[in-house]
Amino acid sequence: MAVPDIPERLNAATVFIDAHLAEGRGQRIALRWRDRTISYAELAAKVNQTGNALRRLGVRAEERVLLVALDSPAFAYGFWGALKIGAVPVPVNTALRAEDYAYLLDDSRASTLIVSAELWPTLAPVVQARPVSSIIIGAAQPGGVAFDDWIASEASELEPHPSHRDDAALWLYSSGSTGLPKGVVHQHRNLVYCADTYAREVLAIGPDDVSLAAPRLFFAYGLGGGMNFALRVGATAALVSERPTPDGMFRAISEYRPSLFFGVPTLYASMLQIPDVESRYDLSSLRLCVSAGEPLPGELFTRWKARFGLEILDGIGTTEALHIFLSNRAGHVRPGSSGLPVEGYELRVADEAGQPLAQGQMGDLLVAGGSLTSGYWRKRETTQRALYGRWLRTGDTYYQDDDGYYWYCGRADDMLKVSGQWVSPAEVEGLLFEHEAVLEAAVVGWQDAERLTKPKAFVVLKDGYRPSPELAAELQAFVKARTLPHKYPRRVEFVAELPKTTTGKIQRYKLRAQNDD
Repeated sequence: MAVPDIPERLNAATVFIDAHLAEGRGQRIALRWRDRTISYAELAAKVNQTGNALRRLGVRAEERVLLVALDSPAFAYGFWGALKIGAVPVPVNTALRAEDYAYLLDDSRASTLIVSAELWPTLAPVVQARPVSSIIIGAAQPGGVAFDDWIASEASELEPHPSHRDDAALWLYSSGSTGLPKGVVHQHRNLVYCADTYAREVLAIGPDDVSLAAPRLFFAYGLGGGMNFALRVGATAALVSERPTPDGMFRAISEYRPSLFFGVPTLYASMLQIPDVESRYDLSSLRLCVSAGEPLPGELFTRWKARFGLEILDGIGTTEALHIFLSNRAGHVRPGSSGLPVEGYELRVADEAGQPLAQGQMGDLLVAGGSLTSGYWRKRETTQRALYGRWLRTGDTYYQDDDGYYWYCGRADDMLKVSGQWVSPAEVEGLLFEHEAVLEAAVVGWQDAERLTKPKAFVVLKDGYRPSPELAAELQAFVKARTLPHKYPRRVEFVAELPKTTTGKIQRYKLRAQNDD
């Protein structure tokens, strides 16, 4: 297993930012945003000014800086500026409510907030009741200073804090689809480890690449794919502040000419619904597409490749591992699977005691590797349940086939026991997705009149199809003809949309709550 050589003394900003100036790449384009290009020299100067401004505010090493920022160059300045002085940037979801931000400020104990002006109306009443310094990306607001004015007079040189590779570098809050979000603590080494394993081995990323990610930078998948991987190798990261709609992503691909595109299954499915894409947008710059967040149905991979000639490399990562550790490879995709382990990580399909199971048996997926979190902030018992020695319990159920490929079966708490046999919701959803009428599907457990658990499918139809009892029966027969009889959905409910987290994961607990009838 290849393990990156990471020095004991490490401030990640020196690797992702400063190294490019020292090695003569200062004039290369680091970031593209709207009509602007930011060179590595300009990026380094802005990062340094931000770090100096934070120090002037009194921010010290290990103190948290909350980032409620849309994807933009200022996000990068705030993130790396905080990290360079030994402080801890905490990027958080930009679509939360005021009470959620109050919780995050209180839980993280952040005394400094960097926030986009568009989001300030939600944050303003929260910070009024707290001793928080507010920096506004955009025009100054009552209670907050403008970011550009704040850093304008600061020096563009800054010595990095002498961090240890195991010092906290950033926090990412879990999506909180059930219960309150958990602060996931990551170290300086973890940023380097992900870039030097997944990005180099699977993506073969190099300085001539341009990355574009639909997932936002506050999300682990988006942070790596949308910014950090490019900055590690001197490539270019294209940033989009606007909500990632299907048309918007096609426009961004045409404008920024990325070679690497990061999306989620829901987005890819919606992008395939857009007509006349080939005549309206230029996708010729792309060499690879990536998917994570939810399993990518094999049928979706096949349709995307047939239409655009591009492979989608599906993989799985977690906030706790910072990025993808299990992935398909270019030219060796097995549609519907999560692929093979990334170099630098070990995987195990295990029973409840953590003991490995034989190939073909379903069990808990465990991962070990150098980018795992040290734990959840102020949640010792939760940390102990998730970290099993050097292993992390992902909460996902998988099996491994005879060729070593891993196949997703569902979240551990989503698996269904039907007629005494396990049913994987992901398998049934994948079969439904093969039907020409189905845009999205989610399968959960439903109790029949005898209080026995049976599969129930919630289905979103493509444009041009209408819900009907006949179509429901057709979908049931479609699944039944392709798998064992006990797996087909006993009920099919058509819905306009599926409930999801902001990172694109289906909130099955909300669907289960609808099954009390």
